[in-house]
Amino acid sequence: MTHPSPPIPGPRDFRPPDGHRRLKLAVAWDGRAYAGWQSQPNAASVQDALHAAFGRLGAAAFRPVAAGRTDAGVHAEAMPAHVDVPEAFRVPVAKLARALNAHLPADVAVLHAAEATTGFHARFSCTERRYTYRLLCAPQRHPLWEGRALHVPAPLDAAAMNAAADHLTGTHDFAAFATQEDRQTVRELRALVIHPGEAVWEVRVAGESFLRHMVRGLVGTLLLVGQGRLAPDAVPDILRSGQRAQAGANVPPHGLYFTGARYDR
Repeated sequence: MTHPSPPIPGPRDFRPPDGHRRLKLAVAWDGRAYAGWQSQPNAASVQDALHAAFGRLGAAAFRPVAAGRTDAGVHAEAMPAHVDVPEAFRVPVAKLARALNAHLPADVAVLHAAEATTGFHARFSCTERRYTYRLLCAPQRHPLWEGRALHVPAPLDAAAMNAAADHLTGTHDFAAFATQEDRQTVRELRALVIHPGEAVWEVRVAGESFLRHMVRGLVGTLLLVGQGRLAPDAVPDILRSGQRAQAGANVPPHGLYFTGARYDR
């Protein structure tokens, strides 16, 4: 028997429910087969896969909570998550990752498990989330990067892309880069940097939180700049417009990875 999701805690009440203890996990996955992290009624999710694995270990665990809710098709290298299990749960923490992985599909894995520190909450304690978008910048596609990087056959101007990124870094209203967003749209973008590689380029992004499809919209706009179709100095006008149609199209999700998180306690 499993439990539904626990109630959302208050600002400082991050304790597990009575009779339970909290475990902290690092989870990685290939997102191509999933509708994202969050449980969906008619689609596979990483949250459901992990929850089911705990059930197969005999744990009446609450649903896992992650640092972020990734879109369908997005990958994760090491997503922090927590799970509240009964105090009587007997699988030793040192053996938990291996035990869970025995019941997880091949495209999801728990990399590490530990007892959570007092007051830890994977989502609400997180103070920074980091993403990387990977571009295969090569004349021909490469089968080993299929589904893991966006193929861009034409040359890109990295200097122009970074000049545009400088305009986007900081606290702004990012409505022009969000899709169907009903939350307030002001966010602090702490880092946005393009790192060229021999073949695979990386667009690295960091911030406390992001709007729906915001990272993909930012990368799509930077690609227009890199291709010479948009001037770097046009980016501030796009920001000020607040109009999604003014920015570049969302790039596909398969190049996007959740790559890290920061916790200050």
